Amino acid sequence: MMEITNLQPAIVWKCFHEVTQIPRPSTKEGKMIAFLENFAKKHGLAYKKDEIGNILISKPATPGMENRQTVVLQSHMDMVCEKNSDIKHDFDNDPIETIVDGEWLRANGTTLGADNGIGVAAEMAVLMSDDIEHGPIECLFTVNEEIGITGAKALQAGFMTGNFLLNLDSEDEGQIFMGCAGGKDTKAYFHYQPQEASADRLYFRIDVKGLNGGHSGGEIHKGLGNANKVLFRFLYLLKKNGYDFVLASVDGGNLRNAIAREAHAVIGLQPEDKENVRVMLNHYAADIENELKHVDKNVRLEMESVDKPAFCIDNDTARNVILSMYACPHGVVGMSHDLEGLVETSTNLASIKMKENNVILVGTSQRSSVESCKEMIADQVAAVFLLAGAEIEQGDGYPGWEPNTNSEILKVAQSTYEKLFHKKPLVTAIHAGLECGLFREKYPNLDMISFGPTLRDVHSPNERIEIKTVGMWWNHLLELLKNIPEK
Repeated sequence: MMEITNLQPAIVWKCFHEVTQIPRPSTKEGKMIAFLENFAKKHGLAYKKDEIGNILISKPATPGMENRQTVVLQSHMDMVCEKNSDIKHDFDNDPIETIVDGEWLRANGTTLGADNGIGVAAEMAVLMSDDIEHGPIECLFTVNEEIGITGAKALQAGFMTGNFLLNLDSEDEGQIFMGCAGGKDTKAYFHYQPQEASADRLYFRIDVKGLNGGHSGGEIHKGLGNANKVLFRFLYLLKKNGYDFVLASVDGGNLRNAIAREAHAVIGLQPEDKENVRVMLNHYAADIENELKHVDKNVRLEMESVDKPAFCIDNDTARNVILSMYACPHGVVGMSHDLEGLVETSTNLASIKMKENNVILVGTSQRSSVESCKEMIADQVAAVFLLAGAEIEQGDGYPGWEPNTNSEILKVAQSTYEKLFHKKPLVTAIHAGLECGLFREKYPNLDMISFGPTLRDVHSPNERIEIKTVGMWWNHLLELLKNIPEK
């Protein structure tokens, strides 16, 4: 079987393999930071680290290129940590196991971390190469992009000096991005009273499984199934049909920027309702399978008996949670009027978790390329949960990156792409969040683009990278570095 280390271009894949061997969950990037510091020392390159852990490694111009403007290559070092429920994997300690699967590279039942490990690898490859033409280069590696973009938020003016920035964190070869959506999180907290579970009821676990999940920005337009929505729609139907049941526990989704793949609830039924509810679930499962057959053909709903739990959620809170989770919007809210086919505004019903001190926490994430619409959808989600008696917490969010059609680096990227591949790249904006908007706040004159190889199903265990596009993207990056404007 083909191994990752046999793929071309060899230097990029070798570096990516090294990256996959280092655990680097968001907020736990210590091992990756140490690796990059050692990498800089090993190759005799100047580097610096800021208080939060961002790393900047500098490389002087190659002979004859000293008169070019300084360019910053930028990637984030953390990765989304998702795995299939049947896979044993400790993201804090275990390396990622990669598999060459035809034209694609994937991981063994976990996220691959090509978002944005492949960007890190490309930067490493540029830094360690001695046969690449380039002007002065600064390679910026940021921390915790996936959970709070805190690395980019904490970046101080003057930490980097480049005039141009190439963000290596997008996911479609042949596309050059010149703008992105801003984002904001909305959390809802329900406080419940635990009630002793009755021995007169029968208890069942309802599972939603087999959904693909995916990136809540880049893939929100696909209409993928959301396990939280599927689960609470069923619980709502139980209420609508007059079944007397209690809610003992609930758990669904994980990360704010991932569409929920799995969810489950434990409910207590009257013994005489058991068979009718099972029949109802079967009918409902058939509806869901039909609705999602084009995007989530492996969706499954299961119902199995479980032991009596110690307690249940009080009925009023359970009702409020069920109604608000069902009512909460999820998916595309509006399309862009400026760029055809681009999602303008969306929201992700990301997770529901039972926490200490009798708290149920609902996590949601909103995005929009229009600031007022971002606030609008965040407030709409908040209003749903406020009506249900929850407490609301909203983050400050992060700004979008406004497109600059007169960008100098964009023009160079377009011309070099056409020269290499004899076709025009698609120049557009992306609905996913990139760090570029935050860089612009500290570096208002920074000229930026984002580009990358083709990745699919990121933020899910189905994440994969198209092998041939890595070589195309790498060649484009090298050609771009050769053609950076003079000072």
